Amino acid sequence: MKYYAWLAARNGREMVDIDISGGFWVFGYGSLLWNPGFPVATQKQARLTGWHRSFCMRSIHHRGTEEQPGLVLALDRQEGAYCDGVAFYVAPEHAEKTLAELRERELVSSAYLETIQQLKTAEGPLDAVAYVIDTVHDQYCGGLALEEQAQIMATAVGGRGPNTEYLWNTAAHLEETGLRDADLSWLADRVKVLTAGQ
Repeated sequence: MKYYAWLAARNGREMVDIDISGGFWVFGYGSLLWNPGFPVATQKQARLTGWHRSFCMRSIHHRGTEEQPGLVLALDRQEGAYCDGVAFYVAPEHAEKTLAELRERELVSSAYLETIQQLKTAEGPLDAVAYVIDTVHDQYCGGLALEEQAQIMATAVGGRGPNTEYLWNTAAHLEETGLRDADLSWLADRVKVLTAGQ
């Protein structure tokens, strides 16, 4: 059985064909690392090449508002870059429900694009669903200086809570799993300084 992404059809985008009959893999690189929100049958560390993890998406729902946007992570294409994260396997009996819930969570504003990417793992390559940034979307903000990112995240709050929670949980989980991201670690420390005493 095949299911199709409802990727902002109103914008005329091509839909992604995802075969979930045998279950499927999802690439976690941000909040999915510490809050997947779906049953995980197994997981393994994985690397996606040609993309990097970046706070390049303004959040107007989950970690900010339209009046005061926050920042959330996305995969931004960059030659020679890579992103280390975790591949989560969803078993067939949970696949349909999980994919629907992922789309509700990740495609809330169509700033993410649902794609299939090939990941590298210690056991060999695998294909996984990965949500990447749409660089022509209004919420794309690639290239912000780290200090500007920190200033935004120190105060933004959205429907899922403060931007600080998102940043600190992601940075801590990357550290705990041996996938330390230098930029996220710097941002986590800087935002702690900015919010001290609040």
